[in-house]
Amino acid sequence: MPRKIAKSGGSLAATRFGGVRARLEAFTPQPGPQSWLYEFLLFGFKQAWACLFGGLMLALLMGTHLFYPDGADLPRYDFLTLAALAIQLAMLGFRLETWNEAKVILAFHVVGTIMELFKTYAGSWVYPEPSYLRIGDVPLFSGFMYAAVGSYIARVWRIFDFRYTHYPPAWTTYALAAAIYVNFFAHHFFVDLRLGFFVLLGAVHLRTRIYFRVWRNDRWMPLLLGWFLVTIFIWFAENIATFARAWTYPGQAEVWTMVSFGKLGAWYLLMYISFVLLAAVHKPAANTALAQQPEAG
Repeated sequence: MPRKIAKSGGSLAATRFGGVRARLEAFTPQPGPQSWLYEFLLFGFKQAWACLFGGLMLALLMGTHLFYPDGADLPRYDFLTLAALAIQLAMLGFRLETWNEAKVILAFHVVGTIMELFKTYAGSWVYPEPSYLRIGDVPLFSGFMYAAVGSYIARVWRIFDFRYTHYPPAWTTYALAAAIYVNFFAHHFFVDLRLGFFVLLGAVHLRTRIYFRVWRNDRWMPLLLGWFLVTIFIWFAENIATFARAWTYPGQAEVWTMVSFGKLGAWYLLMYISFVLLAAVHKPAANTALAQQPEAG
């Protein structure tokens, strides 16, 4: 028997999307192929809504790359910073985002900017255009790119009512995420331990399942797989961003080339850090009853 529509993260109507979501979930098409198609389309709609901030940022990057006037008094990077801030305020003002999600985005902005300061100093990538709104060599809009990842996870967690089985003790995830974050800095001076972290991630989360509700029934997948699927989309987004010269890697200085597949590993580890930061706020809820019904996946 289907569960009631979850209200995790506050009332279902906490945002304007809440009312739309309730109406879409209340619709009942004919059983069979129509019902399957409807659930598939609803899944895509919810995912697109969860990606709203990230999608708008990518549109800004590409749009300004193609059409922003050369020699403008306001540098393009500064325009991106002000536009990203305006989007955030508008999303809050029009109740397209909750205040809790905004706090998460701020945390990701800070964590991301700290990493950016170090990575640009180490020469991992550069921001090739001038700007006034910057810290060191890092324009302030860069923090919003990390915030876009945090925004997506926070929104998708609420929209799909995430539940988990075999989730490890919180302290193990905090320790592992902290070690991974330190390695992003330390591998420039010592041995890169990321391969070992992949092994540890597999050991800690091998049995962890994530349950989510698209429409009437609960679905599930291995959490390790879920992170990988999101990582692929982030990698595609990074290709768009570097094509738009939001930043460039050393091999892209003269002619743009696709970001190497090796970056998938780095993004996977960063995805884990992002997830654990969100988990510290949302407190992953157990779904013991659903764990006894694997056929629902």
